[in-house]
Amino acid sequence: MTTEGIKTVLHPVSDLAAAKAVYTALLGVPPQTDESYYVGYDVGGQHIGLVPGEMTGGLTAPVAYWHVADIEAKLAEVTEAGATVKDDVREVGAGRRVATVTDRDGNVLGLLQDD
Repeated sequence: MTTEGIKTVLHPVSDLAAAKAVYTALLGVPPQTDESYYVGYDVGGQHIGLVPGEMTGGLTAPVAYWHVADIEAKLAEVTEAGATVKDDVREVGAGRRVATVTDRDGNVLGLLQDD
């Protein structure tokens, strides 16, 4: 089963307001979503998200999310190939479901399905 590619990258940040200023300057557009728990930009077909530290589930580095048509099937496929589930499938709003796994070297890989 193929993926739709990496379309979402989430960045854990310690200061959401300061990060928003930097990413707005970098990307050249205002955020599409601007909440106290999440700031998100849509630029060039990609979604760049800023997540405050307390909301990241312990992530300390950006995570790229691979968009998939069937998150359960892809999760089963990658775990059968040797990945370990970090965060099981969960709904994050508006029909979007996410999960994360780690590869054998500890790299975190995100899976994302939009219904």
